[in-house]
Amino acid sequence: MKLGDIANEAYAGGPRPLEGIRVLAAEQMAALPFATQLMARLGAEVVKVERPGAGETGRQSQPAISDPEGRAVGATFLRNNLNKRSVTLNLKDPRGVEIFLQLAPLFDVVCENFKAGGADALGIGYEAVRAVHPGAVYLSVSGFGSGPESPYRDRAAYASIVEAMSGIYEYKRKPDHPPAANPVGALGDISAALFGVVGVLAALRQRDQPGSGFGLGQHVDVAMFDATIAMTDIVTNFYSMGIADEAAADVGIVETFAAGRGHFVMQVVRRHHFERLAEVTGNPQWLHDSRLASHAGWVAHLEDVLRPGIEGWAASRTSTEAAADLTAAGLAAGPSMTSAEVCADPHVAARNMIVEMPRPDGGDPVFIPGNPIKMSRAAEGPETRVPWLGEHTDTVLAAELGLGPDELEGLRATGVI
Repeated sequence: MKLGDIANEAYAGGPRPLEGIRVLAAEQMAALPFATQLMARLGAEVVKVERPGAGETGRQSQPAISDPEGRAVGATFLRNNLNKRSVTLNLKDPRGVEIFLQLAPLFDVVCENFKAGGADALGIGYEAVRAVHPGAVYLSVSGFGSGPESPYRDRAAYASIVEAMSGIYEYKRKPDHPPAANPVGALGDISAALFGVVGVLAALRQRDQPGSGFGLGQHVDVAMFDATIAMTDIVTNFYSMGIADEAAADVGIVETFAAGRGHFVMQVVRRHHFERLAEVTGNPQWLHDSRLASHAGWVAHLEDVLRPGIEGWAASRTSTEAAADLTAAGLAAGPSMTSAEVCADPHVAARNMIVEMPRPDGGDPVFIPGNPIKMSRAAEGPETRVPWLGEHTDTVLAAELGLGPDELEGLRATGVI
């Protein structure tokens, strides 16, 4: 799907559900920008506040492209900032803070993802915003939460840090191998983003419900560590049931296998699935082998019995062909796809799960994952490219606060914008 296109006529039946909701975001990197991009995709208007000069830290990530002025725009920024407007504002300058607090009452949602206490130190924390806008839904996303209860409150965090602390790295670690960092990309960031959006939507709903709290906002506080623990729920749940790692889980066959070209993954967790596996791979003897009479036996003899039989059958097939044959037999299987295969996959195209953003330097377009939320009565798209740094500063401040050209020039001259 190219930027500006309506993704699919099937989803173009009406306005998007968050139209009319306005979001003011002092954000950086991945977790909060992903959340606000999702809200924008659902129809919210998002104004992104960045520091003058360098912009938010995601712009400095690698790899990068160049904007029309030759400034670097990093991949982290490109993935998380479609459909937004960028305003530069120096929040270390009292006049910048004053402007932020003047803007806040014009928005339904105000959000930040500084390290815990950072927004308060700047003067734009929840209490400061609530004082000028009691109806604001205020979202904070940080590594370990904004409150005083966590012993880790003052620590900075990236996705890999909270993922490691969630226990999933050790749970999944293979014997004699070190734990692998970031095995699925930014799980720690995106899980926090999703819970942040859920919290914002719930708070907006509560604000608009008749009753004693009608019209009042609240502070939605999401810790990346909490979100990651929720996403890796097997770690704590299985531990409480006496299972400390994946090797002891005894859940059946959940493994990757080599085909003649590439690899595929298969999950066999029921006896009738195992029977179909034996049949389709030409290994009927497995059904009469006492060693393979239980899930524990499948795990114990995966390497010496099952893998040779499965991979011997798959040797004459590509990973896609092997997965298709297993699927046709009623088994859950899929190819382990390369990045090129994902980008060319027919499902991905049919569901509009890649957005192509043209590059200002004329290179091949940048691919950005599309919106996975498909709604029967809501339009999907059109999407707009990421904003260049400070691209909308003058138009937003003029329209929202009535600042004239001379005032804007004065703010620019003093480094406020």
